[in-house]
Amino acid sequence: SRWRMLGVLCLSACFHSWVFFCFCVRAARKTCAPEEFACLNGQCVPGRWRCDGEPECPDGSDEAEETCSKCETTRPLTCPLEKFDCGGSSNKCVSLSWRCDGEKDCENGADEEDCACPSGEFMCANRKCLAPVYVCDGDDDCGDGSDELKCGSPPSCGPDQLRCNTSECVPLMWSCDGDPDCADGSDEGPGRCGGDGAPRPPSRRANCTAGEFRCANGECVRLTWKCDGDPDCKDKSDESDCPLLTCRPDEFQCGDGSCIHGTKQCNKVQDCLDHSDESGCVNATKCEGPRKFLCKNGECIDSSKVCDSVKDCKDRSDEPKKECGLNECMINNGGCSHVCMDRPIGFECQCPAGYRLLDKKTCGDIDECENPDACSQICINYKGDFKCECYEGYEMDPVTKTCKAEGKSPYLLFTNRHEIRRIDLMKRDYSQVVSTQKNAVALDLDVANNRVFWCDRFHRRIYSDPAQQVLLVDSSLKTPAGLALDWLQHNLYWTDSGDKSISVASVDGTKRRVLVNTELSEPRAIALDPHHGFMYWSDWGTRAKIEKAGMNGVDRQVLVADSIEWPNGITLDVANRRLYWVDSKLHLVASVDLNGAHRRTHISSAERLGHPYALAVFEDRIYWTDRDRAAVFMANRLTGQDVHALAENLNDPHDIVIFHQLRQPRGPDSCNLGSVANGGCEYLCLKAPQITEHSPKYTCACPDGQDLGPDMRACEPGEADAAPHVTTAPSGSPESPTALIPVVATVVFGLVCAGVYLAWRNWRRSSTKSMNFDNPVYRKTTGEGEEDEIHIGRTDAMGHCYTHTHTHTHTHSRHLSRQFWVVRGGRSPAGGRRRRKTLRVT
Repeated sequence: SRWRMLGVLCLSACFHSWVFFCFCVRAARKTCAPEEFACLNGQCVPGRWRCDGEPECPDGSDEAEETCSKCETTRPLTCPLEKFDCGGSSNKCVSLSWRCDGEKDCENGADEEDCACPSGEFMCANRKCLAPVYVCDGDDDCGDGSDELKCGSPPSCGPDQLRCNTSECVPLMWSCDGDPDCADGSDEGPGRCGGDGAPRPPSRRANCTAGEFRCANGECVRLTWKCDGDPDCKDKSDESDCPLLTCRPDEFQCGDGSCIHGTKQCNKVQDCLDHSDESGCVNATKCEGPRKFLCKNGECIDSSKVCDSVKDCKDRSDEPKKECGLNECMINNGGCSHVCMDRPIGFECQCPAGYRLLDKKTCGDIDECENPDACSQICINYKGDFKCECYEGYEMDPVTKTCKAEGKSPYLLFTNRHEIRRIDLMKRDYSQVVSTQKNAVALDLDVANNRVFWCDRFHRRIYSDPAQQVLLVDSSLKTPAGLALDWLQHNLYWTDSGDKSISVASVDGTKRRVLVNTELSEPRAIALDPHHGFMYWSDWGTRAKIEKAGMNGVDRQVLVADSIEWPNGITLDVANRRLYWVDSKLHLVASVDLNGAHRRTHISSAERLGHPYALAVFEDRIYWTDRDRAAVFMANRLTGQDVHALAENLNDPHDIVIFHQLRQPRGPDSCNLGSVANGGCEYLCLKAPQITEHSPKYTCACPDGQDLGPDMRACEPGEADAAPHVTTAPSGSPESPTALIPVVATVVFGLVCAGVYLAWRNWRRSSTKSMNFDNPVYRKTTGEGEEDEIHIGRTDAMGHCYTHTHTHTHTHSRHLSRQFWVVRGGRSPAGGRRRRKTLRVT
């Protein structure tokens, strides 16, 4: 019976233990929030991660067949209208705008099948679509030459056009205007225009500064860039007639021809401007990895030679008797927290995927999100792994696992000197937006209102609306270089390298003001962040830099000033809060966050980046124009790879922008939030930088020469205008005597007042006397820092009055037949207030 009772007790204990275990598991599952999924091991993961094709539960239960089979029953059999059904067994839907975009988003590639160009367009041999205007126009717009095949005689020019020697047509009014428009310059040749046939475009400066070199085409570049091995002039005249650079036998020659000492090669310091001294360096003395063994004397041998009874190390450290054949991992796993790998001598602790060694034995989780290239947009780290997600408006591509924009397909707009062109990034549709421009250089968009703004450097004007080409700004512009639109408050900002300024105007051009005109040398590109109230611009002058300020001109600061030479284009990645720029001298694409930190170089190559001028960033792509190669390129912004040409054989491309609603996120117009229009401002209403939560939403601004009034909204004449203007009489005309009367009266009155004051001061000095008494008794009863002084002055009542600075003057004034006014300076030793006594002295 004793054994029976013991068996019953054991069974009861086992049953209760099992019940307790089930209760714990069930309780653990109940700790997950309703929007979370409970893994079988009790861990909680976001519910949106269930059945997404990637296991996030350590046991894989979020992707188990029994879990996902329940999800399939609730999944609709057909995709919504805005989605494309991949079909087949994948049962997946992708954005309809991704169809025929050149990338397979469906696993079976169904989204790239049966693709054709829109009606009326020409399909190139490489499946690019062109507008008919680009077919047989003498330019290879397809990139494979197929648009120029089967072309008959050259196209005829209109009555108001001039045929260049290269068969292209330009407006007749552009002939002999000092600016060559034909590719061969035949519209400005001496046979047509006379002269020496060497025109100087008005957009070029007449003279370069002392620190600059004048190119043959009239451009100005830094003098230090001449003969540095890297052509900076568009005509490469800065590298002509240069002496051949040779280095000594003990020197290393950089890629630009300069010389550095041989010891500086492969020293992990970039001494050459083009970083060629650190390229291709391999540390041959490195002795790491499982196939190498480092002897105690520093020798490096193959690990296969360790413990083979042959002494390969000179110090015999590869054949220790006690360690050869010993497996340290058999004892307490070698002290390793996870994996212990035995070696011929010793052992090595290793970690599973998603972990790393914190010390030599303990593994810890790797935060993969510290790598900025880990995800396209959002990175979520969790124990042993990480997860990528997308911002609102973007969707994860099921194949590439990158974030792609939803909605309409994005497209590029870029200036091509005489025109503005458009490329659909999905359908590769290539068309013309604005034609017959003299020299379009800067460009920006209003996506919500479908408007285009651009600058023409030749005419020095800012336009909008391609159809009507409405003139917005036509005065006081010298050399407009960059243009940006505040799409929330509806203001235009631009840089002008001619008068070295940054200005702002209302979107209709009727109100304008200069915001920044100090410490600028060569301002170029400008970008805006209207949601936070900041503007950014590049300056490639003597001290090249990228700066930041409020959109009302306050809180100016330098973001980038080191390792920067010729910052041309800049752009903002609104989603990831980063600023990108191209450097035409260093041939690179780099970025920083919007505070100037966490700098990264995405592409650095003189071969891929000849003379990059402007850039745009969207999704995982970087797009830029290259003036040397006369083309538009794109690349992966995360890896810097996958470089492709989108448009080639162009005519001096400059600015480039992306047209998509996500590029200009919607937000409130801070100047029209209330019932008062324009924020109550009489003139301009400008977005203020949102530095803290208490920052103002906007500030008012007045035209140049005027200041804000007391209410900080109305405008009034500035100090310079409020002061009376001094008018200089013409030479030879007599000055009016009546004009001198107020001046003479003022001078005489001043002299009289000065004389009265001097007479009064002299009388006071003559009627005042001073006496000093040495009173040891007083010194004992007052502070050391106080002074004893008696001032003697006359009174109407009797003789002189003696004013003393303390109350103990009896000893020294006993024989004086005068009245004393005794004043104690400060407080008495007892802490009393200043008091005054009158003493009779006999």
